[in-house]
Amino acid sequence: MAEQLALIVGGITGGLLLLIGVSCCLWRKLCTTFTYEELPETPDPATISSFSRKEDRLCLYARTPPGRLPSVPFVVPPSHQGRDRVPLHGGDWAVAPQDPCPVPEHMTCTPSANPGDASVMGSINPELYKSPEDENEPGFPDGCLGRLWFSVEYQQESERLLVGLIKARHLQVPSETGSTLVKVYLLPDERRFLQSKTKRKPCNPQFDENFIFQVSSKSVSQRVLKFSVYHVNKQRKHQLLGQVLFPLKNETLAGDHHHIIWRDLEAENLEAPSEFGDLQFCLSYNDYLSRLTVVVLRAKGLQLQEDRGVVSVFVKVSLMSHNKLVKRKRTSTALGSVNPVYNETFSFKADTNELDTASLSLEVLQITEGEKSCPLGRVVVGPYMYTRGKELEHWCEMLRKPKELVKRWHALCRPMEP
Repeated sequence: MAEQLALIVGGITGGLLLLIGVSCCLWRKLCTTFTYEELPETPDPATISSFSRKEDRLCLYARTPPGRLPSVPFVVPPSHQGRDRVPLHGGDWAVAPQDPCPVPEHMTCTPSANPGDASVMGSINPELYKSPEDENEPGFPDGCLGRLWFSVEYQQESERLLVGLIKARHLQVPSETGSTLVKVYLLPDERRFLQSKTKRKPCNPQFDENFIFQVSSKSVSQRVLKFSVYHVNKQRKHQLLGQVLFPLKNETLAGDHHHIIWRDLEAENLEAPSEFGDLQFCLSYNDYLSRLTVVVLRAKGLQLQEDRGVVSVFVKVSLMSHNKLVKRKRTSTALGSVNPVYNETFSFKADTNELDTASLSLEVLQITEGEKSCPLGRVVVGPYMYTRGKELEHWCEMLRKPKELVKRWHALCRPMEP
């Protein structure tokens, strides 16, 4: 009985010792597996740069411990940030010192000079995506019918007028389903025109088309470009959205390069002209500068005297005080047409206390073959002591709206015979 008990105790003790031994072996193996081996130190860049050959540098990194695969070393290359080569006036090159750790320009967070500049890495600068013709573009005023962009260039040698139709924006179309086209005229010839292609975006069409007119250098400065913008519906019916009249002045055609221009569309005046024709002009008064401004725009329905050999037509603007002449100015001559266009501005000095006795006289005249001027009609605007009706209303509206251009049509009265 005692022997059996001793055998049982000895077996249990031996099993425990065997279990402890196996556990210790497993623990050592586990600890060896999860122990991080320290990598050799990264060679100093100065040491690496001292090796003259590429093979010597490779041998330096080949010293890896046995049993490990050679690893790819991470080495910071020699820095050349402190050197920058700048040219000298003598043709030599010199080294200019710089900040050893410069910060890239796109990483700086300093306040921008312009609101549109990008100051943070990854932000978008909208100025980079802005069209050149959109720079300094004002907003669309209330009641705007749309805006048209075009270019003008005149080639003196070939006597060709190059007109570029660029785009139109903010058109007031009756329907979004139609299309848009533009007819280009060279006035005073209104029978012939050049037409653009129809565009599917009726509100904001992009044309990018070019047109050529053959016109002599003597008469080009007396011509007027006319752009008529139409909306075309599904039934192919044309509806006029507005028009732009652009006189070709000498300053506009100067130089051999394109002049990109934009103009707001104007509604066509469908009223029948009066007996002697009509004249459209703007009035404005600046009380701070004591300046009276007159903008002569255009005339229509003039009764030209063709038997006298019409050459050209102009408008004479006179500032009167107590029916006495104070100052007189005149527009440039337009080619003999019943609908001349001028778009010329004149300014007169007039104090506020002088406006009650002042008036403006606008007279349309034609020049005949003998360089004699023949009157076609006149308009007088001013206070109550000189005018009535629309002419008085125009003058009073100018005084109610200082520094604002007031535009109106006026019927020409019977001309005064010289």
